[in-house]
Amino acid sequence: MSDDDSDERFETRAIHAGQEPDEETGALMTPIFANSTYVQDGPGEDRGYEYSRTGNPTRDDLEDNLASLEGGEYGRAFSSGMGAINTVLNLLEAGDHVVAGDDVYGGTHRIFTQVYEDYDIDFDFVDTTDHDAVRDAMRESTELVWAETPTNPLMNVNDISALSDIAHDHDALCAVDNTFATPYLQRPLEFGADIVCHSLTKYLGGHSDLVAGALVTDDEELDEQFGFYQNSVGATPSPFDCFLVLRGTKTLGVRMDRHCETAAELAEWLDDHEHVSTVYYPGLEDHPGHELAAEQMDDFGGMLSFELDASLEEASEFVSQTEVFTLAESLGGVESLIESPAAMTHAAIPKEEREAAGLTDGLVRASVGIEHVDDLKADLQQAIEAALETA
Repeated sequence: MSDDDSDERFETRAIHAGQEPDEETGALMTPIFANSTYVQDGPGEDRGYEYSRTGNPTRDDLEDNLASLEGGEYGRAFSSGMGAINTVLNLLEAGDHVVAGDDVYGGTHRIFTQVYEDYDIDFDFVDTTDHDAVRDAMRESTELVWAETPTNPLMNVNDISALSDIAHDHDALCAVDNTFATPYLQRPLEFGADIVCHSLTKYLGGHSDLVAGALVTDDEELDEQFGFYQNSVGATPSPFDCFLVLRGTKTLGVRMDRHCETAAELAEWLDDHEHVSTVYYPGLEDHPGHELAAEQMDDFGGMLSFELDASLEEASEFVSQTEVFTLAESLGGVESLIESPAAMTHAAIPKEEREAAGLTDGLVRASVGIEHVDDLKADLQQAIEAALETA
């Protein structure tokens, strides 16, 4: 459970929430409790911990920290973002129905369609910015509305309040993947969401050196269910990974400020580029979700996507030419990453379905790091020129 620290500002809570100096040694940083089991004073008489899959002090501090940052009461950490998503799906039963965005992360689409559909759970993928489409997709059996905002990779902005209202009108839960925005920029529980999901691998870890996930909620019953599945299924993070995320959250605010500043300038530059046809970034005034993002987010984030023009129809050659941008999956680290969603992160989605959602072969996704913006511009320019020579 999160600490009572609601009067403190985000940056202060990022450093202190859930963490106190070690009572025995005075160590300022949360210790890494690298043990699997704990001494008991008698059979069944533990001192608060019995087995590290069930509970670990380092993980507890992280969970309290994450809950505080999201403005929630309860947090649970997992061994990956997919482990967190799987835990939400563990709430469902055969015959249940889920409404999800039609441009969700490829791994999310894969676990929905290639794992849980086999357990007789139905999924409808719709444009979640179209609230009529969401309402039309709802059924009596709908138990969950799943949304990302901004979405991965088309950067669509979903109205969390509206989606939460639709879900609740049908006695369903609303879960929001807040990985792209982070709690520094957006806190879905404030807009009525029941569950917030994170890949901690990304911005909250921030250094591309760990894999972890999290769920945050205000609902005690939901948290107890998450805790049951967390322990029973066992997708728990190591104490060392928990320590690394706690290190990352301390600098989340200053990193996100730089990510946002650089991404905004890069988006403006790409928007004016002769070989770029479309830029997807909610900070651009002509982005269809710009006004909603300005209301719902504290800034526009460090992620952007763009379409190359007809002379560079295939993105694979272009992304292979960058030198400062690293060709790699994942996002949210201090280094800039670039990828072709059609061939990489979203390759699990069938081509027809992918293209119908706007995920074309020419789409490029960039995770804008904290390098100097002029170096990033120069790198993209040389990659475009190199790709044109081989086109």
